[in-house]
Amino acid sequence: MSRSQRLLELLQLLRRYRYPVSAEELANRLDVSVRTIYRDIATLQAQGAEVEGEAGLGYILKPSFDLPPMMFSLEELEALRLGAEWVAKQANGEFSEAAIDALAKISAVLPSGHEAKHTESVIRVASTLNAPELTVKLTELKTTIQKEHKAEILYEDAKGSISKRVVWPIVIGMFEQHNVLLAWCEVRNDYRNFRLDRIQSLLPLESKYERSRHALLVEWEALEGIEHKRFRY
Repeated sequence: MSRSQRLLELLQLLRRYRYPVSAEELANRLDVSVRTIYRDIATLQAQGAEVEGEAGLGYILKPSFDLPPMMFSLEELEALRLGAEWVAKQANGEFSEAAIDALAKISAVLPSGHEAKHTESVIRVASTLNAPELTVKLTELKTTIQKEHKAEILYEDAKGSISKRVVWPIVIGMFEQHNVLLAWCEVRNDYRNFRLDRIQSLLPLESKYERSRHALLVEWEALEGIEHKRFRY
């Protein structure tokens, strides 16, 4: 590919990561040398891209709400549509309206003759049926996670026993029938998965995690043998 095309590919690649990514990984993804990545990063920085980091530490693109204009391929639009439809059709989807609005905004800025407006979808997302109602609000739990605050929960296990736990919420997993909270449990002194529909109450606490959420997530992924690419969202 041409150098200008490679610079655009590098910029797009950096957008995907939430945490610093090494020059070696970027080089492998673009099939170039590490030295080339160093030069390209310097070029992007000189052109105004807010790329932070340095050789040996990794690079990250500073988040900004002022995104430049971008063009999506048909495959990218299809992926966005499928993801938004899945969120919108969740029985307990507190983000359903946001997903629908996002789809409408994407459609609104596409030219009237764009192929995506006239393509019959061959992949569709089915509605989630019989998902149990939640006592916990996802937005409240999400805020607690983002602030890295501990939380006190009343949890009902599969046998119907209720216990009080202090947990460090790490991430919410959205599955077909259940939403699951991954957290560090102070009672068990270990990582535990909690079905959200079994959490009877959640009280965010003022105290913060004793380790960073990022460190906890990386450790859990290593224990589970998960190779997770940290995309920016």
